[in-house]
Amino acid sequence: MTAFLARFNRNRCARGLRKFVPIAAAFGMIGFGAFGVRYAWAQQNQNFENMQVHLLPVQGNVTMLVGAGGNITVQAGKEGVLLVDAGFPQMAQKVLAAIKTISDRPIRYIVNTHVHADHTGGNEVISKAGSIIAGGNFAGATPDIGSTAVIIAHERVQQRMAEQTSPKLSDDMLPRDTYFTPTKELFFNGEAIQIIHIPDAHTDGDSIVFFRRSDVVSAGDIFTPTGYPVVDIERGGNINGLIAGLNRIIDITIPADKQEGGTYVIPGHGRLCDEADVVEYRDMATIIRDRVQDMVKKGMTLEQVRAAKPTRDYDPLYGSTTGFWTTDKFVDAVYASLAPKK
Repeated sequence: MTAFLARFNRNRCARGLRKFVPIAAAFGMIGFGAFGVRYAWAQQNQNFENMQVHLLPVQGNVTMLVGAGGNITVQAGKEGVLLVDAGFPQMAQKVLAAIKTISDRPIRYIVNTHVHADHTGGNEVISKAGSIIAGGNFAGATPDIGSTAVIIAHERVQQRMAEQTSPKLSDDMLPRDTYFTPTKELFFNGEAIQIIHIPDAHTDGDSIVFFRRSDVVSAGDIFTPTGYPVVDIERGGNINGLIAGLNRIIDITIPADKQEGGTYVIPGHGRLCDEADVVEYRDMATIIRDRVQDMVKKGMTLEQVRAAKPTRDYDPLYGSTTGFWTTDKFVDAVYASLAPKK
């Protein structure tokens, strides 16, 4: 039965991917390495002049913007525009131009899901654009008084950005409205929006954003089906917290006919997904976590765990031997999450 379910999940994932390939092809994003950008650490290797952003309507008030670094969620209505994440700073003008094609209203809010620069780099330029977006004059313009967008994030995001010294970030880059409680709530464009803190997951300041009326979850880098989960140990990440975050997304999402559709999930990187995609990803992360946990209990060293290849059966889907986040680095992060602290 386990083998059958594994085959069913893999086949179902393939069907889901084929379902979105026509859309992806139209946006030039076939393949899991969408636009060749995943993390801020690879920023210096990008040719930003050649990178393009594209919009994918999701449902309700929500649109998915891809190509600016991390995926950006756009919620637009009569009251203005709310963004989840802001992409690389070099892509900010292209992001503003794309948003202008779907709304002439001011950008009122930017919610940062976590600290990394491929999600926060555009904070300053985009927040300062304010009501200028209606006129389309972005470069060198000065926003009207009171029109600067409010940047929202968990307080750990603000703290880590403020502590950064290389490069030092301006105050205008930092979130201005932070929260430390389990959730923060907004009501914007006729829609209830829940910002939910997921402790110690991808980082220690992760948030997921649930648009209740549109029935869309913006997951940030807790969910990145382009590869194995990135667990940033240095910034408070932990594999157990990340799995808890995936379970929280699954608690929120409700599938439609034949377990496809229903609540849509916008990942930090990669294609548009639904609950079944998150379940498969959660199962993968849980199985690998449990394997490594068993090896840790047996007293195996990191080198021995690596040699045992606990990810072997998932490597064809998620593995990588090149780039910033390789399979070995994922195993290292899982081991660091679980090994006894010295």
